[in-house]
Parts: sequence; C-alpha cells; structure tokens
Amino acid sequence: MKLCRFNQGKLGVVDQGRVYDVSAVLDLLPSCRYPLPQKDLLIDNLASLRKPMMQALETAQSYPVADVHFLSPVANPGKIIGAPINYQSHIDESKQDAGVAHGRDVTSIGDWGMFLKASSSLVGCSDEIVLRFADRRNDHEIELGVVIGSACHQVKAADAMACIAGYTIAFDMTLRGKEFQCFRKSIDTYSVLGPWMVTADEISDPNQLDLWLKVNGQMRQQSNTRHLVYDIARLIEFASSFYTLYPGDVIMTGTPAGVGPVEPGDVLQAGIQGIGEFSMCVSSAYG
Repeated sequence: MKLCRFNQGKLGVVDQGRVYDVSAVLDLLPSCRYPLPQKDLLIDNLASLRKPMMQALETAQSYPVADVHFLSPVANPGKIIGAPINYQSHIDESKQDAGVAHGRDVTSIGDWGMFLKASSSLVGCSDEIVLRFADRRNDHEIELGVVIGSACHQVKAADAMACIAGYTIAFDMTLRGKEFQCFRKSIDTYSVLGPWMVTADEISDPNQLDLWLKVNGQMRQQSNTRHLVYDIARLIEFASSFYTLYPGDVIMTGTPAGVGPVEPGDVLQAGIQGIGEFSMCVSSAYG
C-alpha cells in the first residue's frame, strides 16, 4: 500500500496514478490529551487501519497524482535520524573534497555514530527547499527513508526488520561547514520525505533498491542500497542501542557519491526503485 498526506492534511492511498481520499478513517485514531505521546499516531495504528482504508477506497473521491500537493507522509516523527558516511563511495569523495569534510577526519559510521535532525526541518516534496546562507555551499543528498512502525529499544539486527512500517524517498539537505551535523542539517525545509510511504510488505528487499537524483536533468547521484556500509537492519540495531525508536521515527539511511551544491531555481528529480519518484524546486535563499 502507498500512503500519502496531501493538500490540507488529507490521508490518501495511491493507486494507478491516482490519490484516493481515505481521510475518514482518521476519525478512528485514538484521542489524545496533553502530554502527547512521543510517536506518530497514524503510523502507530497503521495495522488496525488497513482494513478500514481498503473499505473506504470503494467510495473514495480520487485525484490525479499530478494535481495534489504532497505533504510529508509522516506528520509527526519524534526523531529524524541521519546515517553519515554510510556508502563507501561517499566516504571516498568526502576524503577528496575539502568542501565536504571541512577538516574532519572521515573514518566510518561506526566511529561517527548517527545524528538527529530537527522535526521542524521536515517538508513534503510538493513544497520547496528554501536555501539559507547563500554565501555557503548547500548540497543535495538522496537517501532511502525508513519509517519505524513499532517501539524498539536495543533490538538485534535479526529482529529489526519487523519494526519497520514502510519506506519513502528522503532528501538530507546539507549546509556545509564546521558546525555539528545536527545543527547544519536541521535548517527549515532541509529534511524532505515523499511523495508517499510504501508499506514494508511491498518491498521484498530494501537492501537491493536502485536510487538516483538529477539536478536540472543532469544525473548527479546513482547507486543501489546494496552498497550501504551498515544495512538497514544494522542501522536500526545501531540507532536503538542509543535511543528508543518510536512509531513514526524516520531513519535516513545515508547518501551515495555525487553530492553537490544546489542553487535557487534548480529542480531536483529523484527516484527509488519500488517507491516512486518526484521533482522538487529550490527557491531563493533568505539569509
């Protein structure tokens, strides 16, 4: 199943090039009072909502995919977790490009660990990436996004895949510089998810997916998730050894070689096998 959020927060099921509005099932979500839970309620209740969503499809109003405004498929991720230098090709280019490494010793993800991005940086692919600090280098990074479906803590790699709700295309936009990654990568609009989330049952092997990114029609990044240094199960094991993962948390699994700067007016096109593709605009910097 392909699930999306679109227009003014509607819930959609994507099928055959159309988005079916199944927002009525949101009324089945449990009501919450302050303090709110540290999880995304839709993702947490996804299993129980699948049958009502399928029933709602019978009478749902639908729209062409091209006519809707896609929001992030996850509304309230408690954490957006990044996996740095998780393709050997990106490790190699980071060692060679001073504009990427900024004097930092590029070793391994095991040495560096993972990092958090602010949830306030999150947008959907129908929005724009609004560049900040135009006098500095701002890079594109395409990644497979993994959406956690059940709470897990210190989970072993052998059990990790059962904790996944689905997969999406992710941009980990990056301001280059000497500041810590969690600071430079948490700028508003610098985390992108979209256009939808494909549920885990539809992806037989997420460690064997082609992914690519073009800027203004020119191929910049092209690889396959089989080249991940830490595969998806190991990333979940690694992340959950430090923090509890909750439904709706997102792991951006790392980017391959080919990262490079973007400028206002650029159009980014990206795709991941088995998920889909989208185009997104970069707009003028505002500071």
